[in-house]
This record gives sequence, C-alpha cells and structure tokens, in this order.
Amino acid sequence: MQRIIDRQGFRMLPVAAQALSNRQDARWRQRAAKVLPGGMTGHLNAAALPAGYPQFFERGQGCRVWDVDGNAYIDFMCSWGPNLLGHHHPQVDAAARRQQALGDCLNGPTPRLVELAERFVARSAHADWVLFQKNGTDATTVSLMVARAASGKRKVLVAARAYHGSDPWCTPVSAGVTPEDRAHLIRYGYNDVASLDAAADAAGNDLAAIVCAAFKHDLGVDQALPTPAFARRARELCDKAGAALILDEVRAGYRVHASGSWETVGVRPDLSAWSKSIANGYALAAVTGIDALRKAATRIYSTGSFWCGGVAMAAGLATLEIAETADVVSHVRRMGQRLRDGIEAQAARHGTPVRQTGPAALPLILFDDDPGCDKGALFATEALRHGVYMHPRHNMFLSLAHTGQDIDLALHATDAAFAAVAARFGAR
Repeated sequence: MQRIIDRQGFRMLPVAAQALSNRQDARWRQRAAKVLPGGMTGHLNAAALPAGYPQFFERGQGCRVWDVDGNAYIDFMCSWGPNLLGHHHPQVDAAARRQQALGDCLNGPTPRLVELAERFVARSAHADWVLFQKNGTDATTVSLMVARAASGKRKVLVAARAYHGSDPWCTPVSAGVTPEDRAHLIRYGYNDVASLDAAADAAGNDLAAIVCAAFKHDLGVDQALPTPAFARRARELCDKAGAALILDEVRAGYRVHASGSWETVGVRPDLSAWSKSIANGYALAAVTGIDALRKAATRIYSTGSFWCGGVAMAAGLATLEIAETADVVSHVRRMGQRLRDGIEAQAARHGTPVRQTGPAALPLILFDDDPGCDKGALFATEALRHGVYMHPRHNMFLSLAHTGQDIDLALHATDAAFAAVAARFGAR
C-alpha cells in the first residue's frame, strides 16, 4: 500500500483505504446512552452522519483530529468552525495558560476584557463597541434584544431556513417551542429582494430588525454569496424604518473578510453576531454595534457567570493577533480554492458532476441528481476511510493549519471517493 509521510510527522498517512477501528467509540456510545438523552444531542450528534463516522474524539493538532480509537483524519470541519488557526495552536494555548495561572472566572472581568474589546472594535469595520458572550446563539439573541430595545418595535425579518442558533426564536426543531416564541418573525428569501420588500411591508411600522446571514448556508442546499442588490436593499429598508440591520457572522467571521463579511458587497450592518473562530476553539462570542445603538446595549440585561472568563479572552487576543499578521483570510481562501479546483477536476474525470458553492474557505460539495444525499454519503464515507474528515451536506471549514501538502493529501482520498461513487452510481 502506497503511503505518504504527513508533514507533521505524526503518522504514515495511507493513500489506500484503511479499515477504521470503532471499538472504543462504540463503548463510549453505550455509556453515553445511559446518561445523555439520545446519547448525544445537537449538531455534534454523529447519528446524523453516515455509518462509520466516529462520535468521540481524543485529540487534535493542526489540521488533524484523532478519534478515541486512534484513527487520524485531515480535518475539514475544524470543530464545526471554531478552529481558525488549527487545533492546539501553541501561541493561543500559551496565552490561555498564562491567564489560567492568574485566574479565569473571578468576581469581575480581567483586563483582558478591555484589551480584547479594543482590538475587536479596531478590527471590525462597522463597530464602535462590543459585548461578549459564550456562543453564537447568545450573540444572535443579544443582537435582537439590542435592536428591540433601541426601536421599541417587535417584528424581525429572518431568511427562510436560515440557521441562527438554538434558542426558541431560532432553533430549527419545533419541539419545546411555542408559537408565541416566534410570533414576531417574518420570513423572506435570501437574495430575493421582492420577498424582502414583502416581508418589510408585512412588518409595517413595527419593524425592529432584519437578520441576514453573512452568506446563505442552509443545510444540504447550494450556498450563495449575498448579491450587492440584496445587501443594499436590506440596508435601505432598515434605514427607512429605523430598524437595525443584523449580520450573523457566527459561521463566516474571519474567513471571508478580515473586517466583516459584507465588506465584500459594500454594505455595513448596525449589529454583528460573532463566535466560532474568534478564539480558536475557546468558548467566546461577541456582538459588535454602532454608536447609535450603544445606549440600547446598556439598557438590556443579558449576562452569564462565565461570559467574562479571562482565559477565553486571552485566547481571543492571541487569535486576533495571529489572524492579522498571518493574513488568515487570504490563506484559507487559497487553500479552499486549491481544494475546489482539485475536486472539480476529479469530478469531471470520474464523470460524477458536483456543485461547489459559496466561499472557497467554507467549502460545500453536493452531487448532481442526489436528492437523498446517497452519493454524498458514500463520497464522505470513502474519504473518511482514506483519512479525511468531510461532511456530506454541511459546509466545511479551512484553517491556517491547512497547507498545500495537506490539500494534496486530501485530494488523494477524494479521488478514491469519486471512484467509489462512479462505480456504484455510474458515470456520465
């Protein structure tokens, strides 16, 4: 079997398929089933993935992860986005350790709060102030609270099928949610100006905010970058109504543009919600806002015992510094395009057409004529067997730790995966 030495020297990466052990993973799943509802909940539940995917992981390093059975993978999920610089980044971890030695959760914030706020505001094109939280749902919910506090209005426009978190107002699952939780939401179609206008008309004089994802990233469908016409119209409607334009940067932040994703279309929001990549795997989220909303931000009450933890903020400071000096946005775009070009060539060679949409740094691969995602599931499973962790329906993520050699290694795996899809479903 041909093997390639991986660049970090951790193991010999096989190009041919490997038999993945899952004995320890199965044992942990059995134990989890007794004490965790369903064994696992939410987006991290491997039951939503094809058979063979591990549920439990032991460690990560750079752009590699190891499951509890010792199987290693080139990681294209980056913990579902948070690892912007790669797992276990030494400079980030060192900053976190230094702060941990001093204190993390104290009677008040550490000075890291102010230092991080200063850097965060300086980096964000639209921002005059920032509030910190712990995860993306916190940030999107706080954004809505600020918008409603500022306007005294209730209606919020949200794109159909868009994901903005797991609180009752936005969770994609209806269990435990009442109609009253969503009584003031009005849906529009992303990039559909006419539907946006209709939603704003329906809100009338009660429009508090328009919430937009940085790009369309609904599960299992083609991604779409915002059109300038759509972004400008959202801005115009908010200005006309005295409403807040909220940009959900939780998924895209620091991978599309260094100062804010909608800088690419020349439109700036009033509020932005951030999380995932801003502290490279440490739990941190943020809401940035314009000065006109500063007073409203002081009027709301939204807090948490761990929201001002110094360790995550120290990690956030190190992450932002590295992201700036290393030009992470350009790097992940280049690596994403290298992967995209390789996938396109392989799909053509194997006669298995795919669609690759959205930002190159957040790749999504969907097969043509695959309504049940059967081709996608086989492709992802075969890539997994060849040492590459991908997702069959969700957008993936590139990090600073991915190099050209890593992408080329991954393309060895995807080539074999395309061959498997062509053999089972036929080529054209």
